[in-house]
Amino acid sequence: MSYSDAEVFAANSAMDKYRSGEEGEAGTALVVVGLCAERAAKEMGIRDDMIRVAHRAGASIRQLADVSGLGRKTVTAIVSSEARLHD
Repeated sequence: MSYSDAEVFAANSAMDKYRSGEEGEAGTALVVVGLCAERAAKEMGIRDDMIRVAHRAGASIRQLADVSGLGRKTVTAIVSSEARLHD
């Protein structure tokens, strides 16, 4: 598999962003934590969007809470909030 120079630069920039000057195991762990947090935030946004879609299509708050593992109050807040802005 080969990567473009732009892809390599982007990956290095992302790693440097989280490494915060740390080297070795600590620096590597910081990179992994930072990248996982980015991914988790993206996945939560997608989940919230799909909760709104399901609710508009007729799914109940209780059903959504059960399948998402979230509390009913949290699901209600998600359903009540405006859809997040997409990049």
